[in-house]
Amino acid sequence: MTTLLPPLSVLDLAPIVEGSDIAQALKNTLDLAQHADRWGYRRYWLAEHHNMTGLACSATVVLIGHVAGGTQRIRVGSGGIMLPNHAPLVVAEQFGTLATLYPDRIDLGLGRAPGTDQPTMRALRRTLSSAGEDSFPQDVLELQTYLGPARANATVQALPGSGTEVPIWLLGSSLYSAQLAAYLGLPFAFASHFAPDYLDQALEIYRQTYRPSARWPQPHAMVAVNVIAAATDTEAQVLFTSLQQRFLGMRKGQRGPLPRPLASMDGLWSEAEAQGVAQMLAMSVVGSAAAVAAGLAQVMARTAADELIVATAIHDHSARLRSYEILAGLGQPRAAGAYPSPGARLIAESSLKPNAEPAAGSRHTTQTAVEATAAR
Repeated sequence: MTTLLPPLSVLDLAPIVEGSDIAQALKNTLDLAQHADRWGYRRYWLAEHHNMTGLACSATVVLIGHVAGGTQRIRVGSGGIMLPNHAPLVVAEQFGTLATLYPDRIDLGLGRAPGTDQPTMRALRRTLSSAGEDSFPQDVLELQTYLGPARANATVQALPGSGTEVPIWLLGSSLYSAQLAAYLGLPFAFASHFAPDYLDQALEIYRQTYRPSARWPQPHAMVAVNVIAAATDTEAQVLFTSLQQRFLGMRKGQRGPLPRPLASMDGLWSEAEAQGVAQMLAMSVVGSAAAVAAGLAQVMARTAADELIVATAIHDHSARLRSYEILAGLGQPRAAGAYPSPGARLIAESSLKPNAEPAAGSRHTTQTAVEATAAR
């Protein structure tokens, strides 16, 4: 018996690395996208983050257009647009324009978190008096309407946008979006590359409660994974220290460019901090090509994901390209039940804390919210 990797995609946060600048980060994004296009990756998604000194992906829609214009085949989209920051009509017009310029190549991934801090939320929205995250189901339905079939008598239309039917994905790191995606019959992507705790529960809820839709008759789940691939396990582990330093900084409330790699993290963190970073980065596969292939086979055995989307935060751009190139070459059958080599780093379910049970009535609450919105 063999195990095939599912379609692979790229998740890019346009990292600004230590010693470089925003302009180079944006150049690197296009360069990586062009390589991913040639290497056969299915999607290239860009995230939305604001007021973060280490990321250059705040103007997500602009970057999507830039990448789509500089590539030929690969689908380009958002991973994701943080819908509470935007009016659904504006998002529909933006993505309708992109879909018109680049037919059948644009994806719209939606998240319900703000992607930033409270002061920046206020600067983005001008006021926090709106329902924000609480209006997420209503905003998704409104957005679907704008991008759906043209409505001749509609008072408000998205132009461009109406009739483009840009594929909508729901993104999440908890159970809420999994429930909503299942109820609306939409594909679902789980952000396990930084928040893996509810991965198994979210996938189970999504698949068990899925309601078929015309476009998606079956549930379709994407899982996000960190992958650092290099010539040797040792080299990959050194490259991985940049991401470990970034997450350590997040735990300490320190932001900044992606740090240079270190020979070792020893002495930089306490035991508790090391455990905390390891928990956040539990869905990470780090090692040589053989180790990464085995590690991803283990991810697939655990999740049965329909697609994997890969984040690769490496300080050196050429090493980042090489990691994605190694991964692209792994689309060969693997023996079922294969495990990483001793040097590979896959922090899988054995090291995760038991997932908490969903809050009582949580599924019912999500369903009620959607039904109430649809009835308006």
